Amino acid sequence: MSDDASQPLLRPVRLGALDLPNRVVMAPMTRARATNPGLVPTDQHAVYYTQRASAGLIVTEGTWVGPEAIGYIHVPGIYTDEQTAGWARVTDAVHAAGGRIVSQVGHLGAISHPDHLGGRLPVAPSAVNPVAMSFTPDGPKETVTPHALTGAEIAATLDDYRRAAENARRAGFDGQEIHAQGNHLIAQFLNPRLNRRTDAYGGSGEKRARFLLKVVEAVTDVWGADRVGVKLSPYWRDGSAFIADEDVLADYDQLLKRLGDSDLAYLHLVGPEDGAGADETLTLAAFGRFRAHYRGAVVANLGFTRESGNDLIERGLADAVSFGAPYIANPDLVERFARGLPLAEADRDTYYAGGERGYVDYPVAVRS
Repeated sequence: MSDDASQPLLRPVRLGALDLPNRVVMAPMTRARATNPGLVPTDQHAVYYTQRASAGLIVTEGTWVGPEAIGYIHVPGIYTDEQTAGWARVTDAVHAAGGRIVSQVGHLGAISHPDHLGGRLPVAPSAVNPVAMSFTPDGPKETVTPHALTGAEIAATLDDYRRAAENARRAGFDGQEIHAQGNHLIAQFLNPRLNRRTDAYGGSGEKRARFLLKVVEAVTDVWGADRVGVKLSPYWRDGSAFIADEDVLADYDQLLKRLGDSDLAYLHLVGPEDGAGADETLTLAAFGRFRAHYRGAVVANLGFTRESGNDLIERGLADAVSFGAPYIANPDLVERFARGLPLAEADRDTYYAGGERGYVDYPVAVRS
């Protein structure tokens, strides 16, 4: 593969209303640096994201849509004026450096813990314990049986998403990504093992998708569909609750078709793992399946390298590729790809702690 702009990853692309100079997307990554009582983004956040402004698009770490959404320590929110002002400082700095940045918003649902919520039970589609580990201020603890959201509480949660979208616009973001992946609240609604509702939000796959589609409606009302993305992980596996069997995948096939009618900027789709990481055969089959059911732009995620990312785009199976861990130690990832330079290794001990160390102190490659 050539080391210049003939690389598919380095070609410009338009995702909805987002014009990207390249197809290297910085994936959302929790870094746990909002170590203040208000969970406000700090000056370090502005430095961190600005260092990576050469990405075609930056997707922020997942940010909480409201106090009931919290489920990890030191993760910023976007539900208060102070948080919104903090994010405005981030977007101003990224834009001054020539970058583009969208806000990812989410809600942890049943994977949270009363320790995050002042003793209150976490909320979920149904009162079903996901039997997982929750990361609390006192360390990992087993999840509890959550409180099943009432109809009125679902409406209030949808309002939280709408307000978060409004705050993201006020903060100067270029768009919004909805966190619907992994084991978080939206994925819990999609999951037949965790969603046992008998109302309009549960039962069939179509009804279980209603909450996500209502979130999409709320966010696109604020932004317009062409500045909104959704991140999904159809192949996610976690304990006995999240099992990517053929029934689940068939439900996602139908969901992708329905989301295709929403004219979104993109879907951010996570590929499968085989237990040891991403497998090329599984990856190609999965993204082929996604392409067969979704008619819009696709951003691919999960363990891609420069070579495999270029190959996926060349095959027409994705429009852009997002990179998570490589962006931690390589703020100049686009340039390293362009010049065929080796990637630096990140210090895993500082992924979720360490202040400046392991966050904003990784150097760029030295030009020869």
